[in-house]
Amino acid sequence: MPVIHSSIFVQASAEVCFDAALSIDIHMASTSRTRERAIAGRTSGLIQLGESVTWEAVHFGVKQRLTAVITELERPHRFVDEMVDGAFKRFWHEHRFVPQDGGTLMIDTFDYTAPLGWLGQVADGLFLTRYMDKFLRERNAYIKQACEQ
Repeated sequence: MPVIHSSIFVQASAEVCFDAALSIDIHMASTSRTRERAIAGRTSGLIQLGESVTWEAVHFGVKQRLTAVITELERPHRFVDEMVDGAFKRFWHEHRFVPQDGGTLMIDTFDYTAPLGWLGQVADGLFLTRYMDKFLRERNAYIKQACEQ
């Protein structure tokens, strides 16, 4: 069960960063490389506590769908999204926003279990953890750029 931790400093308020991270539209723009798009549930605007979104994207050359729900939300400091259906066996993704002088430290904790038992564990070691870390860092870099403009 890998846990990926990442952080990035953004020269914007916690409120601005929080809303950007909850934005379906910013999420789709930040993941255009994988052709990610919202196809069910909340499909635009800011997703809220208890709402779900179903994403469709292409990862590893395969079109996939994943549904996540916002299970915790403490505006503007923290929210959690959890997978309820999709390729992973499970995932829990915490987003934290810590005010700092001149901006906000955005902190992600992505805790997941790959599917397929021992085969998934091998995939984690070979490529999946690195792939997910890069995916999350690229998304946060996009959020940083959007918030600082």
